[in-house]
Amino acid sequence: MKNLSTILSALALAGVIALFVMKTGGDKPKAVSATPAGEAASTKIAYVNIDTLESKYEYLKEQRKKFEARQEGMKAELQRSAQQLQNDYAAAQRKAQAGTMTEAEQQSIGKRLMQMEQSLKTREESLTVQLMKEQEEFNTKLQQQLDKIIGNYNKDGKYDYILSYTKSGSIMYANKALDITNDIVAAMNEDSKNLQAETEKKK
Repeated sequence: MKNLSTILSALALAGVIALFVMKTGGDKPKAVSATPAGEAASTKIAYVNIDTLESKYEYLKEQRKKFEARQEGMKAELQRSAQQLQNDYAAAQRKAQAGTMTEAEQQSIGKRLMQMEQSLKTREESLTVQLMKEQEEFNTKLQQQLDKIIGNYNKDGKYDYILSYTKSGSIMYANKALDITNDIVAAMNEDSKNLQAETEKKK
């Protein structure tokens, strides 16, 4: 169950800790290059604090709780199956030691226990793949939503670059005046409410 227990740790803003380069005109984003001081000063930059976004984005927190609950349910299922296998093995061993099993019975029980063990391994692999797939789908939707929110926020081309900032990242200092995190969080929370309302109407 090692694989299953490590999946949730990867559930975060996958793909979000990256550089968002926003268009201000033309077909391609501006490239970062060495420029004279006066020209560089005209570049407009903002950033999103990913740590804050994760802690305030309600939909992400709700989904994490759901994934945690699903993960615990899967682990409990596997643990029950593993315990049953262990119990059956112990019972078969006691009978064998007591000499109350025929050779045919020993072979039959041995075969059944091997099948149970293989079934347990297959089930663990299946649950792991299932949870990973759901995680990837969620992260893709999350990235798409963030891209849309960032694009709408900068539709007037106010910023040339919108960066992601996190305490564990490579940026050691960020000017609070450039922080647009609260605006992005508010927009994402509102967008999630609308998406959930539309989903409920379709049911």
